[in-house]
Amino acid sequence: VFFPGVLLHELSHYLTAKLLRVPTGRFSILPKNVGNGRLQLGYVEVAAVDPLRESLIGAAPLLAGSAFVAYAGFVRLGLDSIWLALMQKGLGAGVTELFAIFERPDVWLWLYLALTISSTMFPSSSDRQPMLKTLIGLLILLVIVLLLGAGYWLLDLVGPGLALTLGAAAVIFGVSTGLHLLLLIPLTLVRLLLADVLGVEIQTV
Repeated sequence: VFFPGVLLHELSHYLTAKLLRVPTGRFSILPKNVGNGRLQLGYVEVAAVDPLRESLIGAAPLLAGSAFVAYAGFVRLGLDSIWLALMQKGLGAGVTELFAIFERPDVWLWLYLALTISSTMFPSSSDRQPMLKTLIGLLILLVIVLLLGAGYWLLDLVGPGLALTLGAAAVIFGVSTGLHLLLLIPLTLVRLLLADVLGVEIQTV
């Protein structure tokens, strides 16, 4: 079910590592039983390098997944039309735009892809480990810049780009959340049905 998301997740790790000249090992996009009733959906073996490059490799699925979700949500599904209708014309117009989405060609394909990719684009626990070191390093650098009295210069330099990035991230995560809410009830019913048929408890980790 999550194969497209797993493929993009691991492929983005792999390609980013190659771009940053970091050696890679085995690559898998097939589910693997790791015991305790858990499945590992995929993995890429990457050599240990400096925290900055490891952080970029770890964050690659989030960046690639966000780009895809933005494309699917805005270009293929037109989810922004729902928001505009709600803001300009009220709830009724928003509901009308929502139902209009299902008249678009290949709507179920794009809903499926956006849902699976947005569900698997976040860094795993192993991906997040080097990010903490990078974040601490950036915070130390920021403190030094502020102590040197260059705070206003830094704000002028990165402020506009940071505001644009955060705004884009808010929109993308809003689209992802909207997709999950839209399909929450049917997916919950499917999960409960599978759990009942298979006789197992299905959880996500």
